[in-house]
Parts: sequence; C-alpha cells; structure tokens
Amino acid sequence: MIEIIDQAFKAVFGAIGIAIFTIIFGLLYKGIDRKLAAHMQARVGPPIRQPFWDVIKLFSKENIVPEQAVGWLFNLAPVIALASSITIMLYLPIGSFGPILSTEGDLILILYLLMIPSLAMVLGGFASSSPYATVGAQREMVLMISYEFPLAIAIISIAWRLNEANVQNPFSLSSIASYPIWNNVGILGILGLLLLLVILVIVTPGELSKIPFDVPEAETEIAGGLLVEYSGRNLGMFYLADAVKTVAMATIIVTLFFPYNLSPILNLSSYAAYIADFLFYLLKVFLVILFSVTLIRVGVARLKIDQVVSTYWITLTLISLIGLVLVMFDKVAISRGWI
Repeated sequence: MIEIIDQAFKAVFGAIGIAIFTIIFGLLYKGIDRKLAAHMQARVGPPIRQPFWDVIKLFSKENIVPEQAVGWLFNLAPVIALASSITIMLYLPIGSFGPILSTEGDLILILYLLMIPSLAMVLGGFASSSPYATVGAQREMVLMISYEFPLAIAIISIAWRLNEANVQNPFSLSSIASYPIWNNVGILGILGLLLLLVILVIVTPGELSKIPFDVPEAETEIAGGLLVEYSGRNLGMFYLADAVKTVAMATIIVTLFFPYNLSPILNLSSYAAYIADFLFYLLKVFLVILFSVTLIRVGVARLKIDQVVSTYWITLTLISLIGLVLVMFDKVAISRGWI
C-alpha cells in the first residue's frame, strides 16, 4: 500500500514538473524559432521572450464564445489539446531521466496521443459555428489522414528492427533509448534509417500545422481557420498546446534516432551526469526543431491542400516504404553474412 502511494506521489509531482518544464522550454523554443526565422528573412524579429508575453496577454484578455457555438465543447477543446500534449511528454525520456509513465507499447500509445490535440482543434472548429473554422477543421482532418501513414511506417520499421535484434519490448521508448537503433543495423539499415529520419522531419511540421503544411489555419485564405473564433485563455491554451507538442515531437525524434548521452563519453557520474545529459538533450531538441520547423517554414511556401495530400500519401509514403525495405534487407543481409 505504501509503495502504491509512493508511486502515485511521484507520478503526480513528476507530471506537474514535466508540464512546467515543457511549457517553459516550449515557449522558449518558440521565441528562438521566431528570432532565427526573422534573421533568415533579413528582419529583426520579436525578442525571444515574446511568446511568454503573448501567453500572459492572452490569459488576461476576455474569453469570448460565439453566440451560435456549442459552448461546452468550444471551451473544452483547448483544455483537451493542452492536457493531451503534456501527457505525451510523460512517456518520453528526457536526458538521463526515464519517462514518468512507461508501458510495453509506448510507441503505439504515442501514435494515438499525437492525434488528440489535432482532434480537439477539429472539434473546437466545428463547435465554433464559423464557416472559416469549419473549412479549417475539414482541412485538419485531411492533413491528419495524410501524414499518419508515413509516420506509422517509420515508427513500426524501427520497432520491427529492434525486435529482430532481440531487444525486449521494442515498442517501449525506454528500450529504444537503451539500445540505439544505429547500433543494430548494417550499411543498408543505416541508409533506410536516414530515409525514415527524413520522413519524421517532414512529418513534424504537418503534425504541428506549420508552414508549408499550415493549411488548416492559412490566415490569408480562411482568416485563421480552426482558431478564428478563439480568444483569451482558450486561445492561450491552444498556444501552449502547440509549444508543448513541438517539444514532444522533437523529443520523439531524439529518442528514436539520437538517444545518446554525454555522461558515458565524459565519464561523468551523479548530478554532473544528469546535468550534462539534460543540457545535451536540450541541444538535440533545439537542432531537431531548427531543421524540422524553422528551416522548412522559412525555405518553403505554403502548399495547397491537394499538394499536401500528394506529398504525404505519394512521395513520403513511397520514401518510407523504401526505408522499410532497406531495413528489412539489412536484416536478411546480416543474417546470411552478406555484409
């Protein structure tokens, strides 16, 4: 009984700590992203602290609900989006710290959890009764259907290869972090994993509805789409959910492809090891956000909805299948001693 209470105590306070951490660093990365994007476009850009001021301002403003909206659903959607985004982080390791929650099927669970913030935005868009939000909600559903397939192929490919390497619980992120995928493949596998890494990098802006895949919001076309009727604390919660989900997506990529820590290399132990690994984790997350969000949205213009679908369903799905085939052939080649 005492052990159960102790575990519940750690889970509750660990969840609070994770929520505070992801919100703070999610907003910080947002500020850095906006500053870097501005410099790439020869602009000064807002200060890095601007996202913090934006959130404070939103939570201090009046929360307006349209007269024709389904009020309870309209107000509940941003809460679900923020809560589910934070929940994803509870299953992800951070540096040397293991996940707060862990199961044998973390990857499968995370695939479902990643859909909840988007579904919450869809429900909020439909509940707002705005024609612009309705169009945005329809586009969000099309976007979700488009990127889920290549995302699933990439994740299942990694889990399958670890299973073939006799790694226990290959769908557990703790196992994936303990047995880096690069250590279990040959040359063909490395080529396949590089393709799968590219897939996840390009899926990330779709998951986050960032340019060039921001068709559900598209301010110049549908005036903000899903969020057109949101204001005040509701809009602030969606803003926080986006910041948290950005860190979560980057952490997923780091865990799957770059789970290495600095402490074994530097021969550190105790608190020094935790600090070094945590700082190294923050650096890896920043680099993932830089390549998967900042550089892509600066270098590519918004795509049309049909272009988004063809990009994910045809181009990226084909690339992900090629990556899967290379990983499978790598296993066959190693087992038969060809490489």
